[in-house]
Amino acid sequence: MFPALETELKQETLPDPYEDFMYRHLRYYGYFKAQRGSLPNSATPQHLWKNNPQCLLSGSVGERHDLTPDPLQKEKLLSTQGFTGSNPGRGHGTAHQATLRRRPTCHNQKDPQLKYTRPTCLSSTVRRQIEAVSRGSLLLSSPLLKSRQLLHNDFGEVNPRLREPRDLFAFLPSSGPLQAPRWPIECEVIKENIHHIEWIPPQPEYFYQPTGNEKVPEIVGEEEGTVVYQLDSVPTEGSYFTSSRVGGKRGIIKDLAVTLQGPEDNALLFESRFESGNLQKAVRVDTYEYELTLRTDLYTNKYTQWFYFRVQNTRKDATYRFTIVNLLKPKSLYTLGMKPLMYSQLDADTHNIGWRREGSEIKYCKSSTGDGQQPFYCLTWTIQFPHDQDTCFFAHFYPYTYTDLQCYLLSVANNPVQAQFCKLRTLCRSLAGNIVYLLTITNPSRTPQEAAAKKAVVLSARVHPGESNGSWIMKGFLDFILSDSPDAQLLRNIFVFKVVPMLNPDGVIVGNSRCSLAGRDLNRHYKTILKDSFPCIWYTRNMIKRLLEEREVLLYCDFHGHSRKNNIFLYGCNNNDRKYWLHERVFPLMLSKNAPDKFSFHSCNFKVQRCKEGTGRVVMWRMGILNSYTMESTFGGSTLGNKRDTHFTTEDLKSLGHQVCDTLLDFCDPDRAKFMQCLEELKELLQQEIHKKFNELGQDMELEGNWSDISLSDIESSTSGSDSSLSDGLPAHLLNIAREERAGFASTLQKPHAFSRNSKNTSSSMVRNEKPRLNESQLNARDKDTSLDPSNVTALILSQSKERTQREKPGFTASCSAKRSTNRSQEPARDMKPSWSRNRYPVAKRGRATLTVYPSLHVYTYP
Repeated sequence: MFPALETELKQETLPDPYEDFMYRHLRYYGYFKAQRGSLPNSATPQHLWKNNPQCLLSGSVGERHDLTPDPLQKEKLLSTQGFTGSNPGRGHGTAHQATLRRRPTCHNQKDPQLKYTRPTCLSSTVRRQIEAVSRGSLLLSSPLLKSRQLLHNDFGEVNPRLREPRDLFAFLPSSGPLQAPRWPIECEVIKENIHHIEWIPPQPEYFYQPTGNEKVPEIVGEEEGTVVYQLDSVPTEGSYFTSSRVGGKRGIIKDLAVTLQGPEDNALLFESRFESGNLQKAVRVDTYEYELTLRTDLYTNKYTQWFYFRVQNTRKDATYRFTIVNLLKPKSLYTLGMKPLMYSQLDADTHNIGWRREGSEIKYCKSSTGDGQQPFYCLTWTIQFPHDQDTCFFAHFYPYTYTDLQCYLLSVANNPVQAQFCKLRTLCRSLAGNIVYLLTITNPSRTPQEAAAKKAVVLSARVHPGESNGSWIMKGFLDFILSDSPDAQLLRNIFVFKVVPMLNPDGVIVGNSRCSLAGRDLNRHYKTILKDSFPCIWYTRNMIKRLLEEREVLLYCDFHGHSRKNNIFLYGCNNNDRKYWLHERVFPLMLSKNAPDKFSFHSCNFKVQRCKEGTGRVVMWRMGILNSYTMESTFGGSTLGNKRDTHFTTEDLKSLGHQVCDTLLDFCDPDRAKFMQCLEELKELLQQEIHKKFNELGQDMELEGNWSDISLSDIESSTSGSDSSLSDGLPAHLLNIAREERAGFASTLQKPHAFSRNSKNTSSSMVRNEKPRLNESQLNARDKDTSLDPSNVTALILSQSKERTQREKPGFTASCSAKRSTNRSQEPARDMKPSWSRNRYPVAKRGRATLTVYPSLHVYTYP
């Protein structure tokens, strides 16, 4: 059809001209950021890049102040820069931010047929081939011109969208600036980098003790006060997210604070237009008294809990009163003695003092105002600032921003030792186009059989952006599992960890309390079929679904924060299978013994309510993960042991992350003594609860012989975890899309996976690369001699590791410990010894289990 082109192709044949173009194109748009001649953590052929200096890295080491704005947003729309018609927040075909610069000789020319930007620096042959393809689709069947980067349908016809180049997703750039956060275009963002130091208070920070004389302020409002700070426009209910850019709203950023009339003017200067900040309005009602209004979650008219703002122009000897006037929860930990957090910039710079609990006359009560539909509650407190002319911050809890996470992951990526067993990937892009990171952590296996025997553990955090305590527990977990501690090495030997450290980066960036930019609570939409509207949880669920097809997932845990109860506890799911009766409660009970001054087993709840069917723990449990939990960490502190009546610090939360690792090893110890002890204790506790329940009802019942048949759900009360238990449903603009896609999705969600114990499908199935998948009969061969799974397949690994790493843990007999490290610097910080009973453990040794040979499975699988 095109003889001239065919003649020239015979003279100069390229293996894949589209591939050559795509490598240049994607590198320019920031999909792949590598140094010249180096492709770390990528399977892309090096010869395509080794001698190509056309794209050079810009910037230096990615420190916090080295944030590169997105060049795609410089006075041009995304549609004119490439991938026209696509939304930057979608999972496929997205235009990613560039941190690379090209030679000035390469100019972009837009091709409306192929809908991508074509650089003119391609060779003449490649350019003619691309132009020929744009003129006729018959050449697409040619093996020379057919690209692996274009999507094709079942009939072989080309789809002009570009395939998501997953094989090019790699580490954060080892050098070069961090990707700056993307904001909705309605949000104004100040050009300042906010950074806080980490600090551990030398003395316990006790709860506030009410005196009974706390003042209940009368809300004055702006009618009688003076507005000293107010955001111009806040998108609320009825509007929805459309687009984003680095730096948020275009144009000049106005100074919203009042203008000081001179050095004697003592008005406070407020600001919250920075990452994770939340304050909508401040009204001065007296010389040193201010009423504060929090901004609701974007695109909603509710959810006010998280606050984080800055004040300047302070006076040392004055007593200030702050009153937040539009809180929505009727109950709060502030009624139980919780104090707000304050950070002094002068103290941080001169004395290295960070966040600390401050405040007096603290009171949480119902407000005299409301919006007509729901009552408001107010929080009031007084404070004296430590310095004149200081810059201070207030927060509901210790902030942990998206930039904090990126800095931490960058340090991991730049560590050559950790890079050997920790692989960073992009799980997806959020609605605003921010990266949702996925970490795969496991030691390289010596044999394919050992790799196949590893079970998986899935952890996630910050689906609710205002619950920053989840990030601090996650940081403690990562610090430990990435360390050189013998216990950490043992865990990496026997498990594959899949970690999503920040599920809702958009909400974290804009300072939401609970929602994403879709204006909905993501932890009520894990069954969603709308991948483009809820990409973070859709891709997380899909990753876990594919992981279940490859190996058993021993444990899933999502880290949260709790606003009404002290201590740390878990919500789980009651198991109705008599074979595994009470097994879902063993891990929480073990954790309470390892962290007796922080973790409360009696606060745990395992009832599955209908309104919680869309939560992560329930959806994963219904997918077949027996040990599926939500970890709730208080915003307040502990009422247990040595930490009684004291606030939690970041170090306390990080140590809980360490103790999660510790409990995993106890849970999977080949010596099942601890497991059996916990089961016996759980049975005793359950009998006590049943007797108590019948006593409350005024009934007598003979429980011997049939007490275990009573439904556990009838005994437990509801979790009563949050005031937003009921889902809001979908926004109006998404309802039609949901109706169109719901029918095709129902069968996909209910598809059984290979490790489902109730599945009757024992036929062999295939995973990627045409490798056979483990079926149920193979799984049962692992643990047919015991019903006390979680881990018989790891018995050999653990037994062999005993010879190298066996240590005696305080409170444990040596025969029960397949681990223990003498490196106390890597051990969890404990004020109390674990409450394990020494005399309950048998001394008998268990024989080694035989490691069954299984088909080879790829360990580092992109979900």
